[in-house]
This record gives sequence, structure tokens and C-alpha cells, in this order.
Amino acid sequence: MNDIDIRSREQDLHNLTLSIEDAVRRGSIEEMHDEFEEWEAYDLATIYLALNEAYRPRFMDALDTELLADMLSELEPEVEIEALYILSKDRAAQVLNRMDNDDLADLMGEMTDEVREYMLSIMEASERETVRELMNYGPETAGGIMTNRYVWFYAKYTVREAVEKVKHFADLTNDVQDLYVLDENKEVIGLTTYRDLVLASDTELIEHLMRENVVKVSADMDQEAVAHLFEQYDLVSIPVEDTAGKLIGVVTFDDVLDVLREEANEDINKLAGTDKTIDFNTHFLTAAKRRLPWLIMLLFLGLLSGSIISIFQGTLSQVVALTFFMPMIAGMTGNTGTQSLAVVIRGLTPQNKMSGGAILRLLWRELRVGFTIGAVCGISVALVAGIWQSSFALGAVIGFSLILTIVIGTMAGTIIPILLHKLKIDPAVASGPLITTLNDLFSLTVYFGTATLFISYLV
Repeated sequence: MNDIDIRSREQDLHNLTLSIEDAVRRGSIEEMHDEFEEWEAYDLATIYLALNEAYRPRFMDALDTELLADMLSELEPEVEIEALYILSKDRAAQVLNRMDNDDLADLMGEMTDEVREYMLSIMEASERETVRELMNYGPETAGGIMTNRYVWFYAKYTVREAVEKVKHFADLTNDVQDLYVLDENKEVIGLTTYRDLVLASDTELIEHLMRENVVKVSADMDQEAVAHLFEQYDLVSIPVEDTAGKLIGVVTFDDVLDVLREEANEDINKLAGTDKTIDFNTHFLTAAKRRLPWLIMLLFLGLLSGSIISIFQGTLSQVVALTFFMPMIAGMTGNTGTQSLAVVIRGLTPQNKMSGGAILRLLWRELRVGFTIGAVCGISVALVAGIWQSSFALGAVIGFSLILTIVIGTMAGTIIPILLHKLKIDPAVASGPLITTLNDLFSLTVYFGTATLFISYLV
């Protein structure tokens, strides 16, 4: 969709929002029921947020239960909970019963105990127990993101029987692409697709259509590992088994997209040294509280940089020109370290069990990368500094120092996340600010140490 299409859709949503407010004022909102059916749940959620709060109850009343449930799932948890409270008790119960159980279990985790028990109490008994079971699994596991709404068959079903079952349960599940074949013990023995059913004859048995080598996961598998399997095998869904091997749920592709987004946001926040999500709506005190721990630590590490400079103040007093190149030396070292950090973290996943040989190969490669970058940058800055300051001895010291510091920065950005990975610590905590600060210490020490060593050639 190009920019013009996007702007046109945004304008259409704006116009619809105005029409809804006008219809509510005139008492004719029900007349727009059919029009709402033409819009996606995300669009309706956008409209809901844009509406004046006074118009929201009537707007929700005009939506079918299923569409309303889908719309609420597109909202942030706190807004979704507020919307449920706006609804009548019976209407809220209908919506909760229609929501995807995996999404509902996640939502329940965001509620206070009192609110959670109230919401569960108004649900149907079967749906309530299902949600309670899902809440027993860790929120970042396959069990925590799976749904129990899926279609399955026995191997002896005919295609006609299978199609009838799909039609019967189509309203209860969003996924009829992958259809699982179970044995008498409820264990997955095969997989077929709706396309297979459409192309087969009515009397053909499912056991003749199914593929037996099915990728499966346990309920306690980490959600990031599950997402990795989707990437490896180009899956649409994946079955989840309990410890006895019985099918208890299915993880679908839309849930994996949410996982990938969450994991990416989490890693970005850690790389930035904030650790927890901070968005435009976060209160300024909360944002400051979440940022301060890292910054306080980096503040005291930064003070060490000042102590290093004070140690070499004699050298600086003799060759003042050294101060001109301090920001460049520190900046280049920090930048190369951060680049290496990003490369390593991208390759370090829970599934990537790096062997000693692989680590040595990576370290050898990064050492050569650091030396190559350092040589190019070092020689370049040596020439510039020598001509600028009319001292090729000074240029040589600066260029040599830059080569060493870039190599050190590259290796630090490689070794630190690998060590954390081996210690079972998320390597993303080796954040960009931390690597940059440590490399500042390394670079200044090397820079002034080298200048002091060759001070007789500089004065």
C-alpha cells in the first residue's frame, strides 16, 4: 500500500469517526451496523480510540459480539479492561466468551486479582476453566501463547466427515489452514490442510492425505524458540503437547508475530539501557525511574575517564594537541564496539549453542575486521593529523592509537556478549551505553599511554 492509499484510508477512518459521533447524537447508530462489518478490527480499534469517551458505549453496542471481541483484542490491555467495564455484565460475558483464549489469558495477567476474578466469574464455565489452565503456563512459553481453538480429526475420517467438522467449528477458530490428525490417545500423528481436503475426493480417508512428520513443541518451550521454528520450517501453526505427548493447543502465526515484535522491542530497550518498555504514554517519573539505574552506573564509570585524564595530565600539558583528537578516538572505539555487539547479539539466540570452535572462528574474524578497519581509519587520521598539526610524529601516535583502540573496541563488543551468553545471562544487557563507556576507558588509556611512551618524539 503506497503513501496515497494510507492517507486515503486514514481520511476515511476520520470521516467515519465523525459520522459515528453524529449518529450517536441523532440516536441512529444502529443503522451503521452493516457498515462496521466492512472494516477490520484494527480499524475499528483506531476509531474507538479517536471517539469521545461519551460516544464509546453506543459505538460498542452497535457491533456484533464477535467483531467487538476482535476489536477489543487490538487495544492496549489497560484500554481493553476499561472498555469491558463499560459494557453491561451480560454483554461483557458474551465478549469474553468469544475472545481468543490465549489473548484473554494474557489480558487476565494484566488485571488485579479482584478484577480478574470478576471477569472470570461472568464467563461460561468451560471457557473459564480453559483460561485458568492457560494462565498456569509461563507467559513467555508455548503454553502461554497457544490457543485451544483448533480443528482435529481421527485418521479414519473421510474427507466428507472432515469438511463437515471444519464447517461446524469454523466460527470458533480463526485457523482452518492446518488441521491435525490424532490417535485415540489424543497424540498428533499427522497433519493435513484445508487445501488437501478441497482437492481430494469425498470418500478418501484422512490417513491417506496426512503428512506424518509433524513439527511439535512442548508447553514449556520458550516463545522465542517457538518463533525460531516458524522461521525454520515456514509454519502457519504448530501443535503444543503436554508432558504425556497429548495435544493441548496450537500456536498460530499471528501469535508468533506478536512474539517477534515483543522480543525485538525488548532487545532494543536493553541495547539502549532502558530494559523496560517506554513509549509516548509513559509517565515522565516512570520513564526516569526505568532509565536511571543504568545511567547511574554509567555515570560512575564515566568518572573513571576523568581520573585517567588526570593521570596523564603531564603528557597533556606538554602536547596540548592531543586533546583535539580525544573525542574522535573515544567515539570511533565506541562505535566499532557497538557494531560488533549488534552483530554478535543477532547471532546469539537460545537455539544457537555456539561451540568452542565457532567462538574461536568468530573471535578470529572480528580481530581481523577490527584490524582492517583500524588500519584504514588509523592511516587516514595519521595523515590528516600530521598535515594539520605539522607533526607527522603526532600523526603516527594518533594513527597507531586509533588502530589499537578500534581492535580493542571490536573485541570487547564481541567477547562481552559471548561471556554473558555462556553465563546464561541475556547478552542484550551488554547494552550499547555500557560497551561505549567501557571502550572510552580502554581508548583513553591506550591513547594517552601511547603518547606518554613516545613523548620524546612529540615535544
